[in-house]
This record gives sequence, C-alpha cells and structure tokens, in this order.
Amino acid sequence: MLVVFIGPPGAGKGTQAKRLREHLAVPHISTGELMRNVESSQTDLGNQVGAFLRRGELVPDDLAIEIVEQRIGQSDCENGCLFDGFPRTVAQAIQFDDCLTNKEKSLNLALALSVTRPELMSRLSARGRRDDNPETIANRLDVYDSHTLPLLAYYEQRGILANVDGTGSEDEVFERIKQVIDRDLTETS
Repeated sequence: MLVVFIGPPGAGKGTQAKRLREHLAVPHISTGELMRNVESSQTDLGNQVGAFLRRGELVPDDLAIEIVEQRIGQSDCENGCLFDGFPRTVAQAIQFDDCLTNKEKSLNLALALSVTRPELMSRLSARGRRDDNPETIANRLDVYDSHTLPLLAYYEQRGILANVDGTGSEDEVFERIKQVIDRDLTETS
C-alpha cells in the first residue's frame, strides 16, 4: 500500500506515519529526514538541498523527485511505503504519479491531517528542531498554504483523498487514521 500524508508542518504526519508503519508493515519515508540526510552527505546534491532547507524553502521538484525515486527503488519499498512531506506541490504529485507508473505502482491513499494554525505554532515551537524558530515556522506554514494546499483538490479529484482531524491525542488521531486505512483496505480487496 502506498500512502502519502499531507498536512502543514507540525500536523503530526511523521508521528502518525511511524505508527502506521507498524500497522501496515511498510517503511515510513520522511522526506524531511531524507532531505536532511542528503544535506549532511556533503555532496554537491547535499549542498544544493541544504541551501533551500536553511531558508525554509521547498527543495526544487527535480531534486526532490530524484531523491525520492532513488529511495522508492530500494527493496524495502517493494510492498509499498508511507510518505510524509512528499509530494508538496501538484507538479511534484504529477511527477510522482509518473514515477510510480513507470514502476507499475500507484498511490492508494492521500491522508490529509487538519490542525489549526495556532495549534501548529505551539507544536512546532515546542519540538526544538534547529529549523523551528518563529520566523522559519511562519515561513514554512505560508509555503504550505501557497504550495501544498492545492494538493488536496488534486487528490480529491483522483478520488483518493481522506481528510482526518489531526487534533487531540496521538492515540485519538491514530484511531481515526486506522479507520480510514482499514476501510480503504477493505474496499480494495
């Protein structure tokens, strides 16, 4: 099963994807973590990625697709995977769909986590990552609003979007996600 988590920074995509990884027995691919790993590799590609990350900007589509395509080509993704933080734009989603089609795969579900902006600011300020200062947080939320929100319409049009309330405890949110996943698995089998 191939699932993408969509939601603003701090919505809980990574937290919930890690939990769902156990439920579905497929790898969780955090593209933020993947990009930070590429950045730390000290390669030309890593230096390019790092420049965008330090400014709180999206990594350009061509670089992001290249990195993601390399990752999903690994054997542990044979039976599917969970993405959080990718795709971030409709253009990336279209390129990702093409990439999956070339590998004779398709996306099963796009899970959109909804959380209010004040709650997001509070969550992000509390987690203490080096790129979570107030100015960068505000920029990242603005980037999400302008670049990533249109993905919801794209995936809704494809009939694979599921909106999930991302507020409440981790357990409450996970139960909502499991209901959607289990319903989707039942419908596709």
